[in-house]
Order: sequence, then structure tokens, then C-alpha cells
Amino acid sequence: MSAEIVGLVEQAGPYLTAALGAYGAGVLSRAEDSAVDATANLGRLILHAVWRHRGGTGLAALETAVEDAAEDIEDADAAAALRQQIKRALRDDEELCRELASLLPEPSGAVTITASGARAIAAQSIGMAVTGDNTQFGK
Repeated sequence: MSAEIVGLVEQAGPYLTAALGAYGAGVLSRAEDSAVDATANLGRLILHAVWRHRGGTGLAALETAVEDAAEDIEDADAAAALRQQIKRALRDDEELCRELASLLPEPSGAVTITASGARAIAAQSIGMAVTGDNTQFGK
């Protein structure tokens, strides 16, 4: 599999997750929603592009993968199955590769780091980080 396809799918990942979270399993049949943020709408556009380029059993497999991933957006296996369907579609269709590349923003080289939850820590690089109550270091 080409590095270009892997890169496209990795770059599309956050957009796909946002689209599934915003639209659910109906993402393939929904039109753009102005109440949904741009990230989710881009994910919807990506899925619609893949949908238009698939046929036969590939279409059914994509639909099933979307439904499974939308059922539980935290399910890593379902997300991986959806990414695999998108990779298959990209391997079979150079025009789809170009279309997705044109939809996705140019990689900026910027790093996004997110921390979520009680006592969460987010850092690109860190020497030592400790969270918790009554933590003691050395004596």
C-alpha cells in the first residue's frame, strides 16, 4: 500500500470521527448541516466521496463499517475497519485519491496535543509529570 494512501487515511481520521459523532450512521445520507462544525462536515464530505466511488460489495462493506463505527465512536476496532474500507477504495481508484487530497487541508507540520479528563496531562515532550493527591518526590 502506498504511503500516500496511508497518509490520506491518517489525515482524514479526525474528520471521520467528528462526522460520525455529529451525524451518526446517517452520515452517508445526510446533507451538510450548518449547525455542525467544519471538521464534521469535512468528514461527511470525505465519506460521501468514498461512497460515490464504491460499487457493489464495496458499497455494502463501507455502509456496514460506517454503521459499526457510528454505533460506538470510541471502538478502535470499528474505526480501524472503516479506515480499512477507505484504504481499499483508495487503492482501487486514483481519481478518489486526488479528490480526497484536494478536500484535506495541507499538513502544516503543527502538532496538536489534547488532554481531556481529570488530572490529564498533554505534552509533546516531557521529562516528568505527576498528577494525583499527596504525591511526594524524593526526600
